[in-house]
Amino acid sequence: MQQQRGDHTLDLRIQGMSCTACATRIERAVGKLAGVSGVSVHYAAKSAYITFSPEQTSPTSIIERIGQLGFHAFLYGKDGDNSSELDSLKVRVFVAVLFTIPLLWTMVHHYAWLEAIPVPLLIQEPLLQFVLAAIVQFFIGMPFYFGAFYALRERTANMDVLVAIGTTAAFAYSYISMMTGGALYFETSAVVITAVLLGKLLEASASERVMKESDSYASLQTNEAIVIRGGTREKASLAKVRIGDQLIAAVNEPLPTDGIIVEGHSTMDESFLTGESALVVRSAGDQVYAGTIVRGQELRIRVTAIGPDTMLSRIAALTRQAQATKSSIGRRVDRLSAIFVPIMMLLSIATLILWLVWLAPGDWGKASLHALAVLLAACPCALGLAAPISLVLATGKLARRGIVLKEAGALERLAQLDTIVLDKTGTLTEGKPALTEVSALSGSPSALLRLAASAEADSQHPFAAAIKAAAKRAGLVIPASTAYHAFPGKGIEAVVESKRVAIGNAGFAAERDWKMNRVLLSFVSRREELGETVIYAAIDGECVGAFAFTDQVKRSSTEAVSAMAAEGVQILLATGDHPSSATNVARITGIAQENVHASMLPEHKAELIRELQAKGRVIAMAGDGWNDAPALAAADVGIAMGGGTEAALDAGHMTLLRSRLTGIYEAFQISRLTVRNIRQNLGFALLYNSIVIPFAAVGGIEPWMAGTAMALSSVSVVFNALRLNGQMNRFLRK
Repeated sequence: MQQQRGDHTLDLRIQGMSCTACATRIERAVGKLAGVSGVSVHYAAKSAYITFSPEQTSPTSIIERIGQLGFHAFLYGKDGDNSSELDSLKVRVFVAVLFTIPLLWTMVHHYAWLEAIPVPLLIQEPLLQFVLAAIVQFFIGMPFYFGAFYALRERTANMDVLVAIGTTAAFAYSYISMMTGGALYFETSAVVITAVLLGKLLEASASERVMKESDSYASLQTNEAIVIRGGTREKASLAKVRIGDQLIAAVNEPLPTDGIIVEGHSTMDESFLTGESALVVRSAGDQVYAGTIVRGQELRIRVTAIGPDTMLSRIAALTRQAQATKSSIGRRVDRLSAIFVPIMMLLSIATLILWLVWLAPGDWGKASLHALAVLLAACPCALGLAAPISLVLATGKLARRGIVLKEAGALERLAQLDTIVLDKTGTLTEGKPALTEVSALSGSPSALLRLAASAEADSQHPFAAAIKAAAKRAGLVIPASTAYHAFPGKGIEAVVESKRVAIGNAGFAAERDWKMNRVLLSFVSRREELGETVIYAAIDGECVGAFAFTDQVKRSSTEAVSAMAAEGVQILLATGDHPSSATNVARITGIAQENVHASMLPEHKAELIRELQAKGRVIAMAGDGWNDAPALAAADVGIAMGGGTEAALDAGHMTLLRSRLTGIYEAFQISRLTVRNIRQNLGFALLYNSIVIPFAAVGGIEPWMAGTAMALSSVSVVFNALRLNGQMNRFLRK
């Protein structure tokens, strides 16, 4: 689901869904609203993620439309939570069991091998059985009727329709039989409703456990803060905190906001952000984030972001967005589920006719029971849960490793990966180049460094940061610059002290025809032989010198390249740097020299990816979120190397908050485990339907058995998905 520029997003919780058909109904109805550009409803998570144009519709209108469908929607973190729905279900199950047990007792008369069990005369009374069954049918089962009404009003069918029709038919048949003096089957409708509710309770409880496993951020969010007002400390609601306020970050408590440390020095637990358990040291001037925990001594911080703008809230929102979106497997299953219920209703009618005409001519009782068994066996819930429940677990696990997935489909595509294209700076290397030497053709190197630092003042490029850091260390006074202009993947230009200063790579220099003498060429050749990167400087169109940089290769890069290659994934290096620097990094990390593509502009990287895709390759691209944006967008899976920076959250399909390349390998293996688990879930669901429905049609099982099996099929899928959590933990511990 792509969000268009200017669109807003709506993160909702939804109560009242009984099966995946309900989720599909909400998607269709809300998707038809003017201004809604995308909607994805997640039945297992009881959530919806909607993108809309605020000029055409509003959150209130969307929530009202969902209410018209018979569901209760509320904003995430507002009005309520899904635990209240679970509590209500527990009460319904308890009451249903209480009233169904006496009816179950009467079932012993239906089986010769149970005739020895005594049945009290009281519960053999037809009127008492009628009252007990009616309470279960029309009081405990009333939500099924409401759900069926809303579904049929929208010309769709869901589990509520199946249960309402099936149990009503069984109850009506028993009532007619009671009035005519025939055998009583009141237990059938009551047991089916109780079994379905019990199955839904088991499913909901397991799903709740899955959601808690996946949402590790809730415990890190606080509602209060210690604010410094008028020189004194006071505890205040987070709603009253403003940007610029100063807070006290207490020991062993998660920070309530993002901020800058203004006083203090402490170790911090940033594991939610990086996936690493090792503590880090933070002191005055450092950026800290909501959800990180002070482990040393208390700090005073100045608030820079609050509420939904904090890094913690943004990561949590992106994780929920990924959980709400659907993979291609999920979309195919949704299409199957949409036609499954109508087909099963037709099959139930066919079963009724088959028994009435051929197998038991004229026996309406037997024909109705077998048709009812087919109807109760035919719920697509297990199919609908197969993919999303596993994806919820996987996205939550990745998030706790500092890997933020923004759409479920990316995880599925990652499992099919056969080629990965890597940027160099910030991906294979630390992304913090250091200036090693300055060559000035005229004047002193420090004078050239001073002008370059001024020209690069507004640039966020790592080389610009290295130039500015070197100028600061040298104690140079940096003049102001104007008319700054960036040329992505090439260089920058600005006016400094009435001089037009330009700085860029070799392609930028060649494009502008900068002339270089023998001294400068010798400097360039010497530094590039050492594996360093060289960029050039010109004043008023005349080349005046060059800067050499070194960037350390990450320790994780060699390990990750080796691990991915061992899985049969082809590794390519695509960088804008000079070929000598690129081949040096490739040699260190173990990338084949024939797979090195150097001196590439951002658009050239995107073209390389499209060429590989045209050959049938499934491509992942890993790079930073600025220069590599075109390539990240073109790849099947775009992976932004964040290094803990907020801006990288907006790039690619996946963000590594800590720029360790081994995170890609972890995501790759988890994606494989997840897709395998989804296929197992689908296998369970299809096997259940292929066995139970034919048995029900030929009279092999009774209606209450079919209803119980239908409920337990969903439970089996959820519990198999929970196995995935253990598998992922075992892999990550290796």
